Order: sequence, then structure tokens, then C-alpha cells
Amino acid sequence: MTTTNNSTSTPATQQPGTAPRELVLTRIIDAPRELVFQAWTDPQHLAQWWGPQHFTNPVCEVDLRPGGAIRIDMRGPDGIIYPLQGVFREVVAPERLVFTNDALDAAGQPMIEGLTTVTFAEHEGKTLLTVHDWISKATPAAAGALAGMEEGWNESLDRLAALPALNQ
Repeated sequence: MTTTNNSTSTPATQQPGTAPRELVLTRIIDAPRELVFQAWTDPQHLAQWWGPQHFTNPVCEVDLRPGGAIRIDMRGPDGIIYPLQGVFREVVAPERLVFTNDALDAAGQPMIEGLTTVTFAEHEGKTLLTVHDWISKATPAAAGALAGMEEGWNESLDRLAALPALNQ
């Protein structure tokens, strides 16, 4: 299994009460794009790789259609649950996913509001995967999550590349 990864993180101009930020990651994953797309859209596969190393996903729900919901409850190694919810804006199999992503606080209120665009391109029998994550708003309580966003995404994509369903 070979993967190539690149990432760039571009903090936008900070405004009070918000934390605009853009992150773009690219990977070449040694699997056909149909399988990589399925790993992003099948809740059983998604639950196996989503989140940083040592995180699990006891709740992983995907209603794969424009207007459909995505919900993932990540459990950290410390047992704390980090819920995420969103809505699919675009689903173009096996080429593109666009969905909102809101990280919720303990009261169920968004502390991070974002938009994620994922593209899956054929590349010599492999998949050129690009993840574009735009954070439009964040509360001050989200500072730690924002600081670890790039590392968390990279660990997630490492877990994706190692997914047994992609390496058969």
C-alpha cells in the first residue's frame, strides 16, 4: 500500500466570534476510486477509519443523497464523545461529495461550522483524493479542535488508506 499525501492549511482573516480556516489535503490511495468512494459513503466502512488514531465511532449514520444527513459520534481514547452532524449538498458517485459539518458541544450546539468537499479522481488505477475543508465559524471553545484539525485529518486519511476493504 502506497499513499502520497500533501496538505496545506490556510488560516483566513480572524474576526471576533469566528475562526475562518481552510484546509486542503491530497492523497493518492492505492485503490480504485469506486472503492474509496464507498469507504466514504458506507457507514460500516466510514466508522472504521473516520477520526484521529485511537478514536472509534459508536454512531455513524449516512443518508447518501442531497439533503440527507451525516452523523458521526467520535469517541476519543479518554471516552469523551465528539459529535458531528451535517447535510449532504452534493453526491456525485464516484466523483464528488459536498457536505456541511458541524462539530457539536456538550449541549448539542455547533461549536464549529464547516463545509467539506471531497473529490475522487482516477490516477493510474489509483485514486487521487482531495479533501477541502472550509471552517466558516467557530466558538472560542473550539480552539483545541481547530489547532488539531490538520493532524486529525491526516490521521483519518492514514486510517482510510489502511482500511482492509481497500486492500483486498
